[in-house]
Amino acid sequence: MARAKQSDSGERQSGRGAASAVQSVDRAVSVLEILARHGEAGVTEIAEELDVHKSTAFRLLGVLESRGLVAQAKDRGKYYLGAGVLRLAGAAAVRLDISQEGVPVCREVADELGETVNIAVLDEDAAVNIMQARGTASVTAQNWLGRRTPLHATSSGKVLLAHLSPTLREGLLARSLPRFTERTVTGASMLRAELEAVVEQGYGVTVEELELGLAAVAAPVHAHDGKVIAAISVSGPVYRLNADRLPEVAKRTVAAGAELSRRMGYGF
Repeated sequence: MARAKQSDSGERQSGRGAASAVQSVDRAVSVLEILARHGEAGVTEIAEELDVHKSTAFRLLGVLESRGLVAQAKDRGKYYLGAGVLRLAGAAAVRLDISQEGVPVCREVADELGETVNIAVLDEDAAVNIMQARGTASVTAQNWLGRRTPLHATSSGKVLLAHLSPTLREGLLARSLPRFTERTVTGASMLRAELEAVVEQGYGVTVEELELGLAAVAAPVHAHDGKVIAAISVSGPVYRLNADRLPEVAKRTVAAGAELSRRMGYGF
């Protein structure tokens, strides 16, 4: 019985801790909303709007300031939104813009080639597909929308990996590279050679490296400053994306990447 009571007590404490954490997150978001609405505000004003003690408001502001999400005007002591918010907003805007601008580009390529077209962006150590247009062929590739896929075993991943800074790229190559099929490249030196080829030829290719029967070609998408921010890919079964057809698909994919880059402001 004593153990049961101790267990119940622990569960209650754990539950209270989780609820407290959620409340803190909610309050932190509320602080950002207050500053967005007023432009700037002091600790007293923020505490009143949150209906909390000034010490609580001060702690919230301290955490947000440490992450660059708020900053303090030294002469007035008031807080305002920091550059960290711009960084987060910029990342979200890039994804949103690519998704919007990519719709007509992906749709045209999918209709023309009959294959599935995806746009993927880097998400830490993976590529995540944020937009997809299904092909018109009777048998199309599976739904990849929203999926995180390994960088070393996908065409989009190789394009994104190839255009990372040397430091970030080497950091990822130093990790264990899991094998998905017999054709998956798991050696860092071999993968480096492939990534060099991706940069030189302007596109990446994978044939049955992630899944048997699946082939794909991807090309980079550039932002206005020239940075590679995404990859556009065409994928389908190997009996359609075979050695004879891959050069044609690669050429069309590179053209699609150039068109989407132009829409993102590259080249102006």
